[in-house]
Amino acid sequence: QVHVVESGGGLVQAGGSLRLSCAASGRTFSTLNMGWFRQAPGKEREFVAAISWRGGTVYADSVKGRFTISRDNAKNTVYLEMNSLKLEDTAVYYCAASITQAMRLMQGYQHWGQGTQVTVSS
Repeated sequence: QVHVVESGGGLVQAGGSLRLSCAASGRTFSTLNMGWFRQAPGKEREFVAAISWRGGTVYADSVKGRFTISRDNAKNTVYLEMNSLKLEDTAVYYCAASITQAMRLMQGYQHWGQGTQVTVSS
């Protein structure tokens, strides 16, 4: 069983930056594909970014150029650096771990964190 815990959410003004962290334990972290998803009030959960165990990355069009996903295998942690935040980035952000090549596909992730709230204010 993989245990996933997010941290780093909070309140930030539009145009600002925030870094989310996600720690995973219970399996060799370097073998996991990791993803970030988000769910805004009244909306479905959506893909944000993912990083494969080899370090390959993929982003949703809505965050491309503003968000950066990275991983530190020595710390068993994946990060989501969020810049130029917009009001529409407000959501609960979830980190997920996959032992398969899931990347954008939410159904491909077996282990999920509880989520961390990101609120962007005007």
